[in-house]
Amino acid sequence: MAPRSSSRRPKAPPSGTALDAGLRLLGRRAHSRVELLLKLTRRGFEGPAIRQALKRLEELGYLDDRAFASSFVRRRGSVRGPRALSAELAARGVDRSEVDTALAVFGPDEQLAAATHIAERLYAAKPALSRQEMLDRIGTKLVRRGFSMALARAACMSVLAGAASPTGS
Repeated sequence: MAPRSSSRRPKAPPSGTALDAGLRLLGRRAHSRVELLLKLTRRGFEGPAIRQALKRLEELGYLDDRAFASSFVRRRGSVRGPRALSAELAARGVDRSEVDTALAVFGPDEQLAAATHIAERLYAAKPALSRQEMLDRIGTKLVRRGFSMALARAACMSVLAGAASPTGS
């Protein structure tokens, strides 16, 4: 068995410009400013070229953290609560004020609807026998997904009330 060489070859300079690479990355999916900065850095572009590319992408309207955060909340709001969405956006480098603005449209009614939908799916997969079992099993999953305890409890009680009511015409 041949030993592996631990010496690294010098990385070849990236082909094309940082702007071209940024456009290709944004063509696949939306990115936050920080995500794009990190990806372009990993690809070997220099700081000034990256800053210039990011500035140009913002001028063209392709790079917008506010639009990114709003889209992210709309897309992921059906499976995550506001706490999880906030944490995910912060991890992607979106400014706190932009996160708060995006989460403002994800109001209590939308949160309850999303949590109830998730609770219904979980309940259908394995019905809980009691209120406490429902809270222990499904409520904790909702809290882990970023919903508040009060909202998780309300969603569980809504599902239990629907399961207890007759389903006739």
